[in-house]
Amino acid sequence: MSTLTHDDSTAQGYLVALASSAILSTTAVFIRYLTETYHIPPLLLAFWRSFFVTLTLLLALRLYRPHLLRLPQKHLPYLLGYGLLFAVFNGLWTLSVALNGAAVATVLVYSSAAFTALLARWLLKEPLSGAKLVAIVLSLAGCVLVAEALNPDVWATNFMGILTGTLAGLGYAVYSLMGRSAAQRGLNPWTTLLYVFGFAAVFFLLANLLPGQPTVGTIAAPAELFWYGTAWLGWGVTILLAAGPTVAGFGLYNTSLSLLPSSVANLLLTTEPVFTAVLAYLFLREQLSGRQIVGSLLILGGVLFLRWRNGRAPSVKT
Repeated sequence: MSTLTHDDSTAQGYLVALASSAILSTTAVFIRYLTETYHIPPLLLAFWRSFFVTLTLLLALRLYRPHLLRLPQKHLPYLLGYGLLFAVFNGLWTLSVALNGAAVATVLVYSSAAFTALLARWLLKEPLSGAKLVAIVLSLAGCVLVAEALNPDVWATNFMGILTGTLAGLGYAVYSLMGRSAAQRGLNPWTTLLYVFGFAAVFFLLANLLPGQPTVGTIAAPAELFWYGTAWLGWGVTILLAAGPTVAGFGLYNTSLSLLPSSVANLLLTTEPVFTAVLAYLFLREQLSGRQIVGSLLILGGVLFLRWRNGRAPSVKT
């Protein structure tokens, strides 16, 4: 039986990561619609999203690939920690969309490109090539322009939004590293996704139901858990968000982490803001300024440069 060459595996990884980026770009639009239309607290939305993702994966794997439901107990502590870190990242991300809007929040989260490359160099010993550095610089410059970070008024009026979005970027970097580590441990990407979202759903539920004063983005009383009530469209959109772009997007991203270094996979996902900006304009009437459009092009240019340089690099047969 023939095996994939290094070039074939890399090309497949690029295609999978870019497909993941295009699919995940729709999630911010769904989240923005739900928080604006139904005023659902962001961390409650994060719970229901994680719950329905877990339910979807349980049903799908039980029907089509039941062996992926089984997990050696030695991996449970690792995935429990992974789920906690994912819950922190996903909570920050959902808050960022509520504070910043779909387009800007998506761009801010991709400050993770720099975090991922640096942490991967330190923790996973992934090489930090000149091409990666150029792509990181272009991506960060694009993030600065799209977030209007050069405008002092933005920092004065939306400091919490920018801080939340940047912390979400750091969280995404840690998620990427954990995903790469899970692949190196031999865990199937879909099994990993099931357990990570399952544990995250538990953490989000606890965050919403803990007694005392509610934290930012949570419900005030347990009676508010079923926030939508009889607003069936709200439930439907939430289920669609979970069962569609979330499962497919994160599943493909986890798959790309088994084919590519985490820093490369995360840089490829910096194309997501471009997709999201277009969708946010079409469906939410969010408009980007000329400077923000230039920033989006810089991000896309960084990814194209990285692919071009990697395509010129000598291949290694495996």
